Amino acid sequence: MQGGGASGKSFFGGASALVGIDGRPLLFSFALCGGAAAYFSLSFEPSQAFLWGLAAMTLVVWLAARRWCTSDVAIACAVVCLGLSAGTLAASLRASRVEAPVVEEQSRPAMLEGWVQDIEPGRKGVRLLIRVHSVAGMATDDWPRYVRLTHTSRLEVAPGRFVRCWAMLRPPPGPSMPGEYDFRRQAWFAELGAVGYVQGRCRGGALGAPSDLLGQATLWLGAARRNLGLHVHEAAGERAGGFAAALVSGDRSFMSTEDSEALRDAGLFHIVSISGLHLSIVGGIVFLLIKRCLVFIEPLALRVPVQKPAAIVATLACLAYMIISGAAVETQRSFVMIAVVFGAVIFDRAAISLRTFAIAMMVVVLLQPESVVTPGFQMSFAATGALVAAFEMWRDRRAGRDQILGPIGFGAASVAVTSLVAGLATMPFAVFHFDRAAPIGFAANLVATPIVSFLSAPAAIAAFVLAPFGQADLGLRLFGYSLELLLWVSHFFAQFAAETATPNRAMPTSALIAATLSLAGFMALRGRLRLVAVVALAGVSLALWGTAPRRIAHWSISGDFFYAPDASTILKLNLAHGDGLSPLRFSEASGFNCNKTGCELSAVAGTSIQITSGETPDVCVYARALEPPDAAHCADGTGNPSVHLRWPEVVAAGGRTVYLEGDRLFTIDAPACGKRPWYPCAKNSIHGPSRPAAPD
Repeated sequence: MQGGGASGKSFFGGASALVGIDGRPLLFSFALCGGAAAYFSLSFEPSQAFLWGLAAMTLVVWLAARRWCTSDVAIACAVVCLGLSAGTLAASLRASRVEAPVVEEQSRPAMLEGWVQDIEPGRKGVRLLIRVHSVAGMATDDWPRYVRLTHTSRLEVAPGRFVRCWAMLRPPPGPSMPGEYDFRRQAWFAELGAVGYVQGRCRGGALGAPSDLLGQATLWLGAARRNLGLHVHEAAGERAGGFAAALVSGDRSFMSTEDSEALRDAGLFHIVSISGLHLSIVGGIVFLLIKRCLVFIEPLALRVPVQKPAAIVATLACLAYMIISGAAVETQRSFVMIAVVFGAVIFDRAAISLRTFAIAMMVVVLLQPESVVTPGFQMSFAATGALVAAFEMWRDRRAGRDQILGPIGFGAASVAVTSLVAGLATMPFAVFHFDRAAPIGFAANLVATPIVSFLSAPAAIAAFVLAPFGQADLGLRLFGYSLELLLWVSHFFAQFAAETATPNRAMPTSALIAATLSLAGFMALRGRLRLVAVVALAGVSLALWGTAPRRIAHWSISGDFFYAPDASTILKLNLAHGDGLSPLRFSEASGFNCNKTGCELSAVAGTSIQITSGETPDVCVYARALEPPDAAHCADGTGNPSVHLRWPEVVAAGGRTVYLEGDRLFTIDAPACGKRPWYPCAKNSIHGPSRPAAPD
């Protein structure tokens, strides 16, 4: 980043002595994120009239400050207020714009007709994303736009086909504990109105494509992706064909469960998700090839800066890759960032800078504000911003280090620093969302990144270049060999997954905010102020996390009971017959056994748990060991040395979590229904009676 000087003026105002000329776009982009996050954290739906008024007021304040105020601090405060109000308004408008019918209760088996748009792998079977044409027995206005069905029988349909399925539909499940991944909210923004499963199997129908052009194009693209995935799967080889198909077409249904788990345990699963890494490699290689080729066309090279047409072609290549891979949300987000980078090249701006990073963040937040509260958005932008800031620091000192280390040593050091910076930047978000901090991921990425960059990517590009000559399979086979090596690396490092830390002290939101501010300070500030702010805010985050209540146990509406026997382990018992989702953060929990009458367990921090099995199982959690544990000592309410969990009450609460703070046990239920558009109160829910909405 370059300093702006005293006379420098940007769109957001004068240059700041602390953060430089790029500081105000960064402040605005961070404030946009904060406003969107604030909207999603509210327990009620705010009035759009109020949000419009707030945005108009802050806009007037910002214009006045920019026109008449000379204080950088005052202008920066106006920028932050404007960003907060704009982010909140953008999120509210987006939530109302995507409103679509949502199934309010579990249906009886019904004939559903529609077009298969996508196929995804699942643990219980493949999952079909279907664009609904009709649902028998349901009013037309209540038909969901999209449904996702689990298909366990032999699959005889493909994307693009019209199908008829005998299906059970239910509302998208919500989280069973605060802070857990909110599938229901994401389903709302994806216009997914129901989930369920197929009884028997889906069969093809005679109806053709939808009448609208967008629907026809979407289904044609889905069929093309499936055919491409099939071809790549066969051409890349049996061992890595599924992995290759996932990277080329975005279709993960060919990947084996063992390989997916190994990649996830080794911290390499981000390679499967087509995002910034893939688009950067594709765009970078295409840009370099086109630029080098245009240099040899002398009349063009003497009259036109060759990097500009190369940037245009690279942008189009990334766009084509995004479309053919299915244009998932994370891929769209990454394409926006890549497009902004190449746009900077076209308009003679610094391609890699925090200003470019800030513009990309603004575009993504304004287009998809719901992504702000997702792990993918937070981790990708955290890693990108930290890497850009570290790159600028590294670049300023490159000359001296290059002479000391040499080109090869400097390159190796750059790869190591990249992995370290990205790992540290994303670690707070991984701990907050998944309760996991995997140090082994640093070493795995250190080994895997060169394989992807120097073996897999060139082989994939070679397959694309050879395709017009009918020799694409040669490049795809080389691509498969490189991915076989990558799978070997993932399986090797997955052996050490047991070393992954799983803290039972859940990171509170306040600690995540402090960690995020520390990361923002690393990006925006300069000199000693950067070091002071980063260290101080990181210390505050650790202090808040260290004093947070301990999570002792959780009973999910799925019927699974989880508890922490020590500071780094979570164990699971299927205690009751339920339905719904278990917490994603506990997906790696190991099972334990309990006899038919129940069992007594020793938990973390000197607590103990008594489980009474049966048709209506009960759980008593004691803050201190009672000799012997006796249900008579198990009191209700908060502020007691023990709490009593009854299965019917857990079902009605949508899930219940037990925390320990000092010597006091207390419980927290799942988010209340009825207050936000994506939290409707289900009718006659299979999960039990709905909880009334909490008062404002």
